Amino acid sequence: MSPFEVLMLLCFGSAWPFSIYTSIVSRSTRGKNPVFLVVLLAGYTAGILHKLFYSMDAVIILYCLNWIMIAIDSALYVRNRRLERVSDA
Repeated sequence: MSPFEVLMLLCFGSAWPFSIYTSIVSRSTRGKNPVFLVVLLAGYTAGILHKLFYSMDAVIILYCLNWIMIAIDSALYVRNRRLERVSDA
């Protein structure tokens, strides 16, 4: 387990709770890019698969936690987009 990998995942992961909170409170997609979210999910999926098949260690927990937070933010994007469409109509 690399301490640099742990630090990277902790740094990236620290931003997602704020992003999720903002998505919940604002009920807006403003500033969100769904393509970016999908690319991040794909990247973390690749990291998880690498850990499962080649280098299993405890860091997989951080990969999974980050993936879950991005998935939550993605679901909130979908919800907020629907809310925006309803309010526009």
